[in-house]
Amino acid sequence: MSGFAQETAWGATLLADGRTRFRLWAPDAPEVALEVEGQAPQPMTAQEEGWHEAVAAVGAGARYRFRVSPDLAVPDPASRLQAGDVHDPSVVLDPRAYAWRQPGWTGRPWHETVLYELHAGTMGGFAGVEAALPRLAELGVTAIELMPINAFPGQRNWGYDGVLPYAPDATLGTPEALKSLIDAAHGLGLMVFLDVVYNHFGPDGAYLHAYAKTFFDEGIHTPWGAAIDFKKPAVRSFFEDNALYWLNEYRFDGLRFDAVHAIAEESWLDALAARIRREIPDRHVHLVLENERNGAHHLRPAGEFDAQWNDDGHNILHPLLTGEREGYYEDFAEDGATKLAKVLAEGFFFQGQVSAHLGEKRGEPSAHLPPTAFVLFLQNHDQVGNRAFGERLTALAEPQALAAATALLLLSPQIPMLFMGEEWGASAPFLFFTDHNAELAPLVTAGRRKEFAKFAAFQDPARRERIPDPNAEQTFRDSIPDPGEASRPPHDAVLALHRRLLALRRERIVPHLPGARALGAQAVGEKAVLARWRLGDGSILTLAVNLGEAPAPCTLPDGAGGETLFEGLSGAAGRLATGTLLPRCTIALLSPPPAAGG
Repeated sequence: MSGFAQETAWGATLLADGRTRFRLWAPDAPEVALEVEGQAPQPMTAQEEGWHEAVAAVGAGARYRFRVSPDLAVPDPASRLQAGDVHDPSVVLDPRAYAWRQPGWTGRPWHETVLYELHAGTMGGFAGVEAALPRLAELGVTAIELMPINAFPGQRNWGYDGVLPYAPDATLGTPEALKSLIDAAHGLGLMVFLDVVYNHFGPDGAYLHAYAKTFFDEGIHTPWGAAIDFKKPAVRSFFEDNALYWLNEYRFDGLRFDAVHAIAEESWLDALAARIRREIPDRHVHLVLENERNGAHHLRPAGEFDAQWNDDGHNILHPLLTGEREGYYEDFAEDGATKLAKVLAEGFFFQGQVSAHLGEKRGEPSAHLPPTAFVLFLQNHDQVGNRAFGERLTALAEPQALAAATALLLLSPQIPMLFMGEEWGASAPFLFFTDHNAELAPLVTAGRRKEFAKFAAFQDPARRERIPDPNAEQTFRDSIPDPGEASRPPHDAVLALHRRLLALRRERIVPHLPGARALGAQAVGEKAVLARWRLGDGSILTLAVNLGEAPAPCTLPDGAGGETLFEGLSGAAGRLATGTLLPRCTIALLSPPPAAGG
């Protein structure tokens, strides 16, 4: 069967007669010429509202640029393929050339999701990720989530400096290799999600500023500069087509939208999701937000998005495990057990209160949402990669407490996410790494070290100088996890725990997640919580977790007993039954559903 193609308003489109149509929105360029290698420049026809178009007698493989001024020729901002780096020519691609092995795959329901976030570059590119798929499927993962893969400057990047949102970066592999990865995943029953960045472009190679200044709104500023202006129809089409392109042409099963709180036109998010739902009605397509606003109205059942990353949950669990309280942890470090109880019962902690860290109100009420509307995690690229030395929790937390938190993560009705290597307690850090040009690189290095000057541990300039240089190749190499660790102590025990917990989740919890609702949660100690949910079949799941060093008094409410699914320490279930929750353990109990007619 031939491949799939997504029609786009921007870029190069192969026509049925073998020619190619090229379109560019360049409102600040009075004249634009198409320059195809080996041919004379061809003037593009100026159309309404800043569009320029040309049809050329070239097909797949043709290399081209757009001449937007006498001294500047640029790659296609909607390039499907680059002939090298982001500054090099774009290449016409035939999206239908790949023959899919699993063309009939329609995905899996959201409640079955166990996410595994990964960086393709640190796993050997698309081919390396494809090789790891059987291992991940056997572990119990049901969906991998690729950190951003779109073209970035240089040979390595942690993902968030991309400038060509349609082009898989050449250092990771070809478009065919990416499609093969997704195809292979589907053959194993795995979904594949993609992290997309629609809130900014990277600092090198974003030529839109030269010929489409109104792509950006200079009156609204983000941490990366002027905000992208989603009031413009051409801008909206650029990103809406991009989302549909990844979902249709590459057959991704879902998208994770990075930092949407930096998108000023909040209503556009809902319009985008509604369009995706409307145009892809026959597949399971999952849409997930990262949103500092805690905008509950975006989430199903009332909204169009399946879930949001639960940063509140992470930001509570991390101080409970490590004792850290600086930066954004200042909102969560005090009375952590009470805050964790609220997150388990209601999803968000911040539901309209003032954040001391942000100095403003944050969030909306979320208790009405199902637990599956929240993606819970102990680690991810941000909370590891944004640390000065990229330490994982294995280097920061007491092992038994981390094991207890892992059980909470994987047995909770919220959707769990693991960060690559977490399943065996990888010792490699995950650092912030880039490969910028000689002018930008020292600025990025200096800026990176300056970021940490406000933290107590980095008041000494000499210590800040020891923060790894993002542009050094060794920084990237140090971030590559070693799967060989998984077979050696103590990593093998960590892996065995993850495998056991994921099997329990798959067999005993996942089938009954549709219709699940929280029954409440409460702090029962300084670092201990008891939480309960009624699952869709009427059974009651009880999780008791104690991340602290001291036993916690814990009395089960009526109806909270039943079968012990998991106990973190030998004899722990008996102690819980007598009113004590042992240190650093998690216990999962499952009561049976009510008898028929009862």
